[in-house]
Amino acid sequence: MSDAAVTSQTPVVLRADAVQRRFVDGERRLEVLRGASISLNGGEVTALVGRSGSGKSTLLHLLGLLDRPDAGEVYLDGTPAGNLSERDRACLRNRHIGFVFQHCFLLSEFNVLENVLLPAQVGCSPLAWAAAREQYTQRARELLKQTGLDQQARQRPLTLSGGEQQRVALARALLLQPKVVLCDEPTGNLDPDTAGHIMDLVVEMSRKQGTAVLVVTHDRAASGRADRVLRLEHGVLRPET
Repeated sequence: MSDAAVTSQTPVVLRADAVQRRFVDGERRLEVLRGASISLNGGEVTALVGRSGSGKSTLLHLLGLLDRPDAGEVYLDGTPAGNLSERDRACLRNRHIGFVFQHCFLLSEFNVLENVLLPAQVGCSPLAWAAAREQYTQRARELLKQTGLDQQARQRPLTLSGGEQQRVALARALLLQPKVVLCDEPTGNLDPDTAGHIMDLVVEMSRKQGTAVLVVTHDRAASGRADRVLRLEHGVLRPET
C-alpha cells in the first residue's frame, strides 16, 4: 500500500503537532524533540528509525500519553490530549492505544490467556468484568488463534520462546481493538526469521483491524515491511530516503 493511498483512504487516528521535549540535568539542558510532527493513519504501518539516543522512545511515550510535551500537542481522533487529567489520559490509553515493547512485560504469575485479558480486566469494574468476561475471553482466544498460540493459552509466559512471548504481547495490545498500536523495538531480541514472522503478523493485524501501527526499530528488514519510514534526527521527523 502506497503512502499516498493510505493517506487518502484512511483516517488519521493519532497526530502530534510540533511536539517539543527537553530534559534538565543540573545545569545541562537536553533538547530531545525540537518540533516533531507525525500523523498515523488507520490500517497503516509506519516505521520510526534513528540513532540510539535520538529520542524515538521519548516520542513514543508522548504519542502513548505516558508523558506530556513541553510544547506542541498530541491529538487522538482529533481530540487534544494536553489538557486532559491523568485519569482521562489513562482511560484513553487503556481503550485506544496498545503497546508492544522489546521486553514483553508479561506477568509470570498469569498464564497466556490471562495476560492477554489484562487490558480488559484493568479497564473494568469488578461488576462490569463479571458481565463482560466471557465476551473478552472469546476475543482473546480468537487473537491467540490468529497468532498461532491457541494451544499455549494455559501455559505460563516463561515456558514460551521469545517470539511466542512477543506474539502474546501483540495479542494483548490488540484485545480492546485500539485505534493505534505503538511498538518499541518489538523484534530487537529475536532472530531474523522470528523477527520477520512478528512483522508479518503486525502488518496483517493492522490491515485486518484497520489499526494504525508505529514501530520503532533499528532492524532494516523490519522497517522494510512498513508502508513508510520516518527518521528522527536532531529532534525533527523526516521521511527516510
